[in-house]
Amino acid sequence: MDFKNHTTISVIGLGYVGLPLALAFAEKFNVIGFDINKARIDQLQRQEVLDDEVDLGQFQNKKIFFTADSKKLEIANVHIICVPTDIDLNKIPDLNPLKSASRIVGEILKPEDTVIYESTVYPGCTEEDCLPILEKYSELKVNADFNLGYSLERVVPGSKERQLKDIVKVVAASNEIGLERITSLYQEVIVEKIYQAPSIRVAEAAKVLENTQRYINISLMNEMAMLFNKMNIDTQEVIKAAKTKWNFDPYYPGLVGGHCISVDPFYLLHKASQIGMDSPFIEAGNEINNKIPQFISDSLIQILEEAGEDPKNCKVLVMGVTFKEDLSDIRNSKVFDLISALKKSIGQVDAYDPRADPIKVHYEHGITLQTEFSNDYAAVIITVAHNEFLRLEEAFFLELMNVGNPILFDIKSIYKPSKKMIYWNL
Repeated sequence: MDFKNHTTISVIGLGYVGLPLALAFAEKFNVIGFDINKARIDQLQRQEVLDDEVDLGQFQNKKIFFTADSKKLEIANVHIICVPTDIDLNKIPDLNPLKSASRIVGEILKPEDTVIYESTVYPGCTEEDCLPILEKYSELKVNADFNLGYSLERVVPGSKERQLKDIVKVVAASNEIGLERITSLYQEVIVEKIYQAPSIRVAEAAKVLENTQRYINISLMNEMAMLFNKMNIDTQEVIKAAKTKWNFDPYYPGLVGGHCISVDPFYLLHKASQIGMDSPFIEAGNEINNKIPQFISDSLIQILEEAGEDPKNCKVLVMGVTFKEDLSDIRNSKVFDLISALKKSIGQVDAYDPRADPIKVHYEHGITLQTEFSNDYAAVIITVAHNEFLRLEEAFFLELMNVGNPILFDIKSIYKPSKKMIYWNL
C-alpha cells in the first residue's frame, strides 16, 4: 500500500499549533483543515492570514482545503486535534474545547482510523477525559477498532530558527501498531528525530514538565531580581558573572505570560489536587511571578517620589503589550497587570505596541493603543523587546520625556544605562 496516497489527515483547530502543522503535512498528504470558527476558515480560504507563525508563501502548492463543516472530516483516516487548552479565572483547566473536538471526531470516526492529540494537557487527560468521548460517539473501541496517540507540541512562537521540522518530536500511542503509524507519519515532515515515549501519560507529563521547569526557574530569577534590587545590585550583571561557570543555566527575570508557560503549571496543579497531593513549589513560583507587575509599579512610584514628582500628576508610557517580542499575541500578557497596577497611582498611563491588534486590545482590556506620542512623559517603560524597540536610541526617549528627571524602565534590559536619564532594569 502507498502510505502517502492512502492517508488523508484532518487537523482540528487552526491556531498557532494547528495551522503550521496542517500546512507542513499538506506538502506530502491530502489535508483537511478544520476549525469551528467560520470567520477563521473564510480568512484561510482567502489566504489573508497574518499569523506570526505562517506567511502567504506557505500556502502555495499545498494539498489542503479548509472547512468549518465537520462532516467533511469523514474522508480522513488520521485526525490530529490541536485545540487550545487554557485555564479559567480560577486557574482551573478549561477542557471544553478539547471535549468538543473529541466529540466532533468521535462522530465521524471509522474503524482503522488514528486519532492524535497535540493539545497540552495534564498526565492522563487524553485517556481519561478524551478517549471516553471518542468511544461514546463513535461506538468503537480503542486498539480493537482505532488507534489513539499523543504528540506534544513544541512550537516556539516567533522563532525563525526553531521551525516545526527542526524540533525533536515526541510521540506516544495506545498500542505498538498505532505508535509505528504515528512515527511514520511525523517522519514525513520532521527533519529532527522522532522520540517514542513509552506511554501517552509519559508524553503528556513531559510537555507540562518542560514548561513548568521554565516557569519555576524564572520565578527564582524574579525573586533574585527583587532581592538584588533592594540591595542596589544589577541582576543582569550578576547573571553575566554567574554564566562564567560551566554548569550555570541562565534564566532571566521578567513578566511571565503567554499561552504555554503561564498556563501549563496549573494543569499539573489541577491533577495533583485530584490525587490528593499538594505542589507547594509550583504554588510558590506562581506567587512570586504574580508579584512582578506590582513590584515594577512600586519601584517606579518610589523613583518618581524620590525625584520630587507627584505620581498622580505624571504621565507614563508603556511600550509593548504582547506577551513576547515580535509577536501580535496578547494572550495572558502580564503587561496588562502592570498597566492596572500603574493606574492605581499614576495620573495617566498610555500604551503603545506596533505589533498588537489595537481593536483586540481595546475589546479585551479596554485600552486604546497610542498612535502618536506626546513629549511630557515622566517615565517610559519598555516591556517587550520588539525589533522596532531595539533600534531606538537615547534621543528618542529624551524627546518623549521633556521633563526634569526622565526615567527609563527597561524591563528586558535591552539598552545601556544613560547619564541623561534615570535608568532602571529588572
